[in-house]
Amino acid sequence: MTPDLDRFESRRPTVYAPEGIVATSQPLAAEAGREMLREGGNAFDAAVATAAALNVVEPTSTGLGGDVFACYRTADGDVGAMRASGGAPESATRERVREAVADDDTDPSDVAMPEFGPHAVTVPGTARGWEVTVEELGRRTLADALGPAIRYATEGYPVTEVVSAQWQHAEDLFTDENARDAYLFDGDAPDVGQTVRLPELGATMETIAAEGADVVYEGAIAEQIADEIQAKGGFMTVDDLAAFEVEWPEPLSTTYNGVEVFELGPHNQGQIALEALNIAAETGAGEHPYDSPERVHAFAEAMKVAFTDGHYHITDPEYEPVQRLHEKSYARERAGEITDEPLTDVDVGTPGAVGEDADTVLLTVADRAGNVVSFINSRYMGFGSGVVAGDTGIALQNRGASFSLDPDRPNRLEGGKRPFHTLVPGLARFGDDDWAAFGVMGGYMQPQGHVQTIANVVDYGMDLQEALDAPRWRYREDGTLAVEERLPDGIAPKLARRGHDVRVEPPSQFGGAQIARWQDGTLSAATEPRKDGHVSPY
Repeated sequence: MTPDLDRFESRRPTVYAPEGIVATSQPLAAEAGREMLREGGNAFDAAVATAAALNVVEPTSTGLGGDVFACYRTADGDVGAMRASGGAPESATRERVREAVADDDTDPSDVAMPEFGPHAVTVPGTARGWEVTVEELGRRTLADALGPAIRYATEGYPVTEVVSAQWQHAEDLFTDENARDAYLFDGDAPDVGQTVRLPELGATMETIAAEGADVVYEGAIAEQIADEIQAKGGFMTVDDLAAFEVEWPEPLSTTYNGVEVFELGPHNQGQIALEALNIAAETGAGEHPYDSPERVHAFAEAMKVAFTDGHYHITDPEYEPVQRLHEKSYARERAGEITDEPLTDVDVGTPGAVGEDADTVLLTVADRAGNVVSFINSRYMGFGSGVVAGDTGIALQNRGASFSLDPDRPNRLEGGKRPFHTLVPGLARFGDDDWAAFGVMGGYMQPQGHVQTIANVVDYGMDLQEALDAPRWRYREDGTLAVEERLPDGIAPKLARRGHDVRVEPPSQFGGAQIARWQDGTLSAATEPRKDGHVSPY
């Protein structure tokens, strides 16, 4: 009998630690963060070390060519956020993209924003985001934080099952010599357990460690990025890279049944999670028994309304005004839409975008002093655009694929503009001395996972590990309601009888998750293996 390898039944407990704790999707990366804590770094140093290691040991979901976001609480009690996300080239226009992408048989007016290639590349924010995190919030240097990643890249590491499968799935993306040299081995993706080295990426990280992130935005690496994109017909220049700056926005927040939840504001999905929580509170979603179809219906419909609003309105706030989607007064207006039957006149996808199942890495860290951080990195879709910059080993993101070429959409492409973004780091205050950093990976699953994680802890009294292990649901872009087969017996058919278009999907489609908590000096963390998962206590 062939075993069902996708079946998920975790028996892991919440992990506790005395000094610091790191939770992420890959054990070697978690160990890199713990190494930084052990050597005197704080949670922010550990976050960058973990993120950099993930670029090497899980390159299928993140890289220097992508973006990074953070939401955090410092030991001094400050709550903040960091956003390192770049925009389209200044010279990129909808007309130029249409003309560049259209072939002889296609009218430019019929062209959609490309998913891959040079026109999907936006300015990568990762290197600068790492640098400012350790400089502004950490104790160590960027070179210290990059040390474990450089070691993994140059000395090698064994590839895990999930990463191997994702790597093999991406083989066809590597169509040019740079990409194949950097990420294939004798022309193939690595097998499970195969030891691989990424010398080009390791050398690039060594250069960044020695010269700082400026080399990615103004120096030799910037020149290779711009040259590669232009050689393939794209518009990015070194000036576009040099103009990039990291932002420190005030996170948005709401209270949900006594717990304050913090999310980043536009241009990402944070407002969607906050709006859904507010609507769920208005409709009493968390008052239904956990094992009832009424619970799933109420939360899922709140999510559907929030998606409809957020996926239309959210874009770069420098180009469009920020809507009041996260405000409780707005939720009271929108809650009236929800009845005992599923809504049909809604749009739960991003018009013209392709990010429903994008790939992401997330990590959470807490240290004894009270620093807690959710740190999330991505190139959007696996290895991103398929463009690798020269011999740097940097695979560039395809975040620009989120833009619309429809001039009437708020998320339309404009020069210098940042697109709608899926990445959502989360933070929760359960009490004055009780903070948790959390997140759920996977495109449009992210805000849905935030809502379910918070509700599981707040409404149903689950501990951290139980809250992440609990079976999930998610609205799909086509309007179907996907559920895990582990939902309590009878819920799925009862949802179908209510009018939901229900389909059962494997656990891998519902995102991995991490959470780290500081509770009056007590540290704990949890992760779950829908997308691998590992906790390293210190």
